[in-house]
Amino acid sequence: MKRNYLTLAASLVLALAFAACNNNAEPAQPAEPEQTQPAALQLQDLANRTQMGAKLFITPQPALMIGTYDENGNPDVMMAAWGGQCDGNQVCFRLSPHRTTTNLRATKEFTLSFATQRDVAQSDYFGMVSANDVPDKVARAGFTVTKSTNINAPIINEYPLTLECRVLEIMERDNGGCFVIGEIVNTIADPSILTDGNIDLDKLQPVVFDAASLSYRSVGAKVGQAWGSGKAYVKE
Repeated sequence: MKRNYLTLAASLVLALAFAACNNNAEPAQPAEPEQTQPAALQLQDLANRTQMGAKLFITPQPALMIGTYDENGNPDVMMAAWGGQCDGNQVCFRLSPHRTTTNLRATKEFTLSFATQRDVAQSDYFGMVSANDVPDKVARAGFTVTKSTNINAPIINEYPLTLECRVLEIMERDNGGCFVIGEIVNTIADPSILTDGNIDLDKLQPVVFDAASLSYRSVGAKVGQAWGSGKAYVKE
């Protein structure tokens, strides 16, 4: 019996010593999460998709506000959606026959601004009404202009961001319209839309044209980083 007590006591001492060693050990580090690639979109089989024919759907499109002077120095502004950036310092857009088209042929210079959430009504009005019919449409919208010191074109004071541009090329179209390529010679930005000296879209609040629903939409939140979000697919 005495030997059994001694055996039990020895076992207890060993257990306590083992527990003490474990308490003094370094805590286990959590395992590194596995790097997984983003899940693929779950789409319907092609057989279930709707065939819509040659339906144009490139959206969203910019709401570009093109400012020009006519031969008498009257300012005009129109909205164009079929355009964008075509080089490091070049813009391009296609126009049907408009007063703006005539002005561009004459002056070869223009300003380019962007419709924003604050001026959707006025910007839409500029796209609805022709200066051929309403020569003072800029004033009727309650907007004011300042003549650019760099080019022969009006700066629309109410737009916080303006690109001053010169026409590089006009390609005429059979319907009286044209395709224009312009060079940016200067950019003017109100301090209210800048962060650390850069244009901040959250502050500018530009709108885009939705060709599917014929509506204007606000630019949404940032959802990824250019030249960064795709790194999950880059092989080391």
